[in-house]
Amino acid sequence: MTNTTSTYTVAGMSCEHCVGAVSGEIAKISGVTGVLVDLDSGQVSVTSGAELPTAAVAAAVDEAGYELTS
Repeated sequence: MTNTTSTYTVAGMSCEHCVGAVSGEIAKISGVTGVLVDLDSGQVSVTSGAELPTAAVAAAVDEAGYELTS
């Protein structure tokens, strides 16, 4: 099985709590095997077993209280 890594930009994160909230919600998506958040750039790299629908990632980020900007 080949893993896929996608990178997204999330607006509004300003602290480690934000990182934890976003990581936790994205990690709940079926198939996600890893989440790496760069607080300084707002970049979130998501590794999964298959391509994830952007809508699923956007919904998880929204659930955490932030906004997916790309």
